[in-house]
Amino acid sequence: HNPYYDNGIKLIDCYGEKMDEETLLLVEDYIDGKLHVFDQDWPELPFANRDRVGCTVDYVAGRNRYMGYLISLGIYSFRGIKVGLDCANGSSWNIAKSVFDALGADTYVINNKPNGLNINLNAGSTHIEGLQKFVVENHLDIGFAYDGDADRCLCVDEKGNVITGDHILYIYGCYMKERGKLITNTVVTTVMSNFGLYKAFDEQGIGYAKTAVGDKYVYEYMAKNGCRIGGEQSGHIIFSKYASTGDGILTSLKMMEVMLAKKKPMSELAAPLKIYPQVLENVHVTDKKAAQDDADVQAAVKAVAEALGDTGRILVRESGTEPLVRVMVEAPEHETCQKYVQQVVDVIKAKGYAI
Repeated sequence: HNPYYDNGIKLIDCYGEKMDEETLLLVEDYIDGKLHVFDQDWPELPFANRDRVGCTVDYVAGRNRYMGYLISLGIYSFRGIKVGLDCANGSSWNIAKSVFDALGADTYVINNKPNGLNINLNAGSTHIEGLQKFVVENHLDIGFAYDGDADRCLCVDEKGNVITGDHILYIYGCYMKERGKLITNTVVTTVMSNFGLYKAFDEQGIGYAKTAVGDKYVYEYMAKNGCRIGGEQSGHIIFSKYASTGDGILTSLKMMEVMLAKKKPMSELAAPLKIYPQVLENVHVTDKKAAQDDADVQAAVKAVAEALGDTGRILVRESGTEPLVRVMVEAPEHETCQKYVQQVVDVIKAKGYAI
């Protein structure tokens, strides 16, 4: 979901899951030339030799098998449904349309011409306004926006409204509960999920867990407790029965399934979930940790939390991939959110952390 210059590499272990943090840190140290690794100092970067030389494999057959697997999950025909896809000029560019076409949809696609520099550039789930316009102008029934590596999916309903990851968790969580498929009766969320989602789950008698932000924490909780669905507001959803990581195309197929099973448009499925106003400001900072640990910043956050009481909440956290501190407030009124976010951001700036 980042600009091309902040892109990283995903390392998957032999179980098809994201590699553990400890191993990733070792690999990073190795690449960065910090050569005290495995309790040993290396005078220079050791190259593989003789029988230790490996090779890379361009796994074309894997892509085809993957597409076949996704198509096999489509239990309803998409015939006659006009679907918009925003591929973020990323990894879904030549797969998503093929899958939807194979299932019979009338598929309309934008941002499916990657050139290495335009990934996520005013495109995809982080710039959803492009798909909103596209859906409305072309009178589409539904739109799906992926991010660059296509582990996220956000939807746009037939009226052009954004359907967030919280909506997806609500819609699919209810669908699972109705059919007796919501094992443990728990949907796994992160602390970034909206107040309104928990209220809506309470009304439906659905339990929920809250983890730290990050799909790996969601997946860890799901694996440990046998939960079937979990995810983030950003649209990173994990359906543990079908995949061990987030998969945007899978998410869009599952949303199509609910629409077709219940014979309702997306706007109607999302209607019972009332989202609290939320304001999130990203502050570019020199040092994420120092900014958050600063006593004056912490005092400002505490003052806002006390002022909101049980009518809303404040959350301040750092980005995992960029030099940002994120300040987020939820409250019954938008103006209240803005006022309190500004209070904290002003302190961060006054203390000289902002770039």
